Amino acid sequence: MSAGLAAASLAPLSGDMLEPASTRHDRPQFIAFVNDAATESVLRDGLVDAVPGGTDIRRGGVRGAIAAMQKTATPRVLVVDVSGQDEPLTALAMLSEVVEPDVCVLVVGDSDDLNFYREITRGMGAAEYLCKPLSRDVVSRHFGPLVLGRVPATGAALGGRMVTVTGAHGGAGASIVAANLAWHLGITKRRHTVLLDADLHRGTAALLLNGNAGPGLRLALESPERVDSLLAERAAHPVGDRLHVLASQEDLADQVQVAPGAAAALLAALRKRYSFIVADAPYSMSPFHFDLLDLGHQRVIVTLPTLVGIRDTLRLLALLPGINQTQRPVVVLNRLGMPGSLQRRQVEDALGMKADIAIPDLPRQVSMAATVGEPAVTARGPFQTAIHELARQVAATDLLDAAAGRTDADAQAPARARWGLGRLFR
Repeated sequence: MSAGLAAASLAPLSGDMLEPASTRHDRPQFIAFVNDAATESVLRDGLVDAVPGGTDIRRGGVRGAIAAMQKTATPRVLVVDVSGQDEPLTALAMLSEVVEPDVCVLVVGDSDDLNFYREITRGMGAAEYLCKPLSRDVVSRHFGPLVLGRVPATGAALGGRMVTVTGAHGGAGASIVAANLAWHLGITKRRHTVLLDADLHRGTAALLLNGNAGPGLRLALESPERVDSLLAERAAHPVGDRLHVLASQEDLADQVQVAPGAAAALLAALRKRYSFIVADAPYSMSPFHFDLLDLGHQRVIVTLPTLVGIRDTLRLLALLPGINQTQRPVVVLNRLGMPGSLQRRQVEDALGMKADIAIPDLPRQVSMAATVGEPAVTARGPFQTAIHELARQVAATDLLDAAAGRTDADAQAPARARWGLGRLFR
């Protein structure tokens, strides 16, 4: 093994920050060498916030990197693609001979073998390895902090993943999207999931999943010192073996006194018990709602194709990201094609970005499902397709299944543990 690439390991850490790569000013911040357009696209999208000046992504893979690094200054962060290589470890050893020893090397490839992963990260000292197919969320979550020069805090790296779903304005359909996303993760994908309804007075999460509200959520928020994973689980109402709802229905005249730090304490307990926390979190100046948006790993904004929707989506996008967020919010354009609405292109032009998910206007299917407490995602069609794609983007469900050897056809079967599940999706 080469000592050069081994020096790129995460061993020389001070606190949560990586040691400065160099005081030289001629070194670029980031260069990637990939083999295909799909990888290039995902890297650009996943690292858009981590590299504000733009990502320098080139073709050629690890062989291209070796040739280029012989002629130019080593970047502080170097991403190389070893897919398709007959001897990827040999190629990485050759790379270590032409780069400066303090470079942070990130590797992507097509092998999901545990020994291969260990050899690259522990033996050769690469900072991280990700197996294809990649997703924007996985790249942002695992490469983003390293590109920014830091590693996630220990507490943030362990435990379940939290996704907040926020309506750009009232009636956008955020609660329906949140409930169906939670159902898909918990029932279809069989991941331990809790749907948290942050509206303690008028929330609809329990109704949408034919569940029950209870006093546990209020107790947890008013007395966070009493919260532990057991209390959090008991406060949540089971909808299925791996899906729970944590909701309340307080008297409209009764004000809930949320204690400082209650959101953090509640989430810490939930993340010990559940793989996914889907929070139906309206935006307001309530400290509880604000803390949820700040503490989540991924924000989802649900909006309608209207002028009001555009205005308020832009305002939500302008909010500073939370401490655990390395990528922009996922934008869901709901009820596309509803009477009197704008066209998708008009909305996207006004937002200055593409909508990540588009859900057509399906008043009969969605409204009927909400009325009877049966999630609309259970029926085949465009709504189901949209929720599946949303889950793929915010929870990397396709990679979860690939790591566990699962397909949609056997989604109800127990997952088989493999290395990718434990390492990439903690």
